[in-house]
Amino acid sequence: MMRLWQRLSKREQGLVLLSLVILLGVVGRYFVLPPLWERREWVSSQLEIQPQLLERNLRFLNRKAEIAAALGRARNRLSALEPSLIAADTPSVGASELQQTVQALAAKEGLQVITTRVLNPEARGPFTRIPIQLEIGGEIGQLVNLIQGIESAEKLLVIDDLNVRSLFRPAAAPQPRAAPVLPQQNLRASITVSGLARSKPSPTKGESGPARTKAEERKGLTKGRP
Repeated sequence: MMRLWQRLSKREQGLVLLSLVILLGVVGRYFVLPPLWERREWVSSQLEIQPQLLERNLRFLNRKAEIAAALGRARNRLSALEPSLIAADTPSVGASELQQTVQALAAKEGLQVITTRVLNPEARGPFTRIPIQLEIGGEIGQLVNLIQGIESAEKLLVIDDLNVRSLFRPAAAPQPRAAPVLPQQNLRASITVSGLARSKPSPTKGESGPARTKAEERKGLTKGRP
């Protein structure tokens, strides 16, 4: 390497040194300086943000008692609402309980429940929304009383959708007395009612592992018997 350098003229050596300087400048410009600039900007932004974060944390610390009291009130309200939730281990059981409740309210008002349908449950945080849809027939006053009964029920029930259509027909000729008298219905309504149930935590693998292990052990012992 030294021999090759010595064979070069002074002009060639100068050109080589100039090329090295330019190469180092390009490398530093595109590969060394940008990370340093980014690091400098990040440090500068952190220096601006940290005092704000510290001030916000201090405000939260000063309001610790207030926040704890608000959390306690929220927990008390949740505990007070617990009896109004649907107590069911599964959504299907909750839907069955909800059907019985709404059908009992409809029968109390003299409404005819034509069809009932269970809709898909929806997870909403720690709760599960369980909806059902009913098609009922009756009079307008009976439907109003049913809505009032649902809103004032012991369980927390919500009417999500209500569609009403009239069954009014012009008066026909009087029927003979021997014909059976059907209950008067001047409207048909489709109503969707939902209730809330607390979601059950799904079993973890650690909880189901021992049971499977014992079953496998019993299976192995059975196989090993003559």
